[in-house]
Amino acid sequence: MRAIFIRDGNIFTTGFTRMSQRELGLWDPTNFEEPIALLELDTSNGVLLPYYDADANMVYLCGKGDSSIRYFEVTEEPPYVHYLNTFSSKEPQRGMGFMPKRGVDVTKCEIARLYKLLDKKCEPITMTVPRKSDLFQDDLYPDTAGSDPAMEPEEWLDGRDEDPILISMREGYMPAKSRELKVARKNVLDRPTTRRSMSTLDTNSLPPQLLERLLEEIQNLKATVLSQEKRICDLENKLSQYTNGTA
Repeated sequence: MRAIFIRDGNIFTTGFTRMSQRELGLWDPTNFEEPIALLELDTSNGVLLPYYDADANMVYLCGKGDSSIRYFEVTEEPPYVHYLNTFSSKEPQRGMGFMPKRGVDVTKCEIARLYKLLDKKCEPITMTVPRKSDLFQDDLYPDTAGSDPAMEPEEWLDGRDEDPILISMREGYMPAKSRELKVARKNVLDRPTTRRSMSTLDTNSLPPQLLERLLEEIQNLKATVLSQEKRICDLENKLSQYTNGTA
């Protein structure tokens, strides 16, 4: 009933068996005697509409009149067509549309967006991959086909063949605003006291030994403050890395 080419040159088909069971198949275009893979699904009269994601090598199957969407991954290892999961909803779909890959939201790790046609509305369905990190996911978004044509119609009519012009999905990534980490730094020198500060004391009236000891204590306190500030900065940097998901 339906046939699509996948990126390795094979053909992915959906149809029915002689017992009216819905099935999908993977075929080598150079040899149609035996399929590479053949999988029976269920019994229904709704035609399975395949939508192919060439970047992830995944096929989404949407049956007309069904309320579920099955998706599979096509690989080079047996059984070649691997079942992944099923998305189910309450209302059956009358039709389905597929958003081009360059239209998905990369900031939310969205890998596919389908538009489910109902009786009185069109409902978007998003497929996302949960990730803890807010960074751009290179493994989910390889370079994809852009909107610029690789050649003119006349060149194609003359028999010329070109691969599509690929674009990076990173340009559509907008990093999330980093949360500001506010830490109240308490100065060890800020102690409540009713005595006068050293600046108001008459240092000439102090004994030399006491003055030398006070100066030594001040130097030790300054060294303590500097070491504490360095430790706090290191802890802030580590906490910021864990918050941004880079550690």
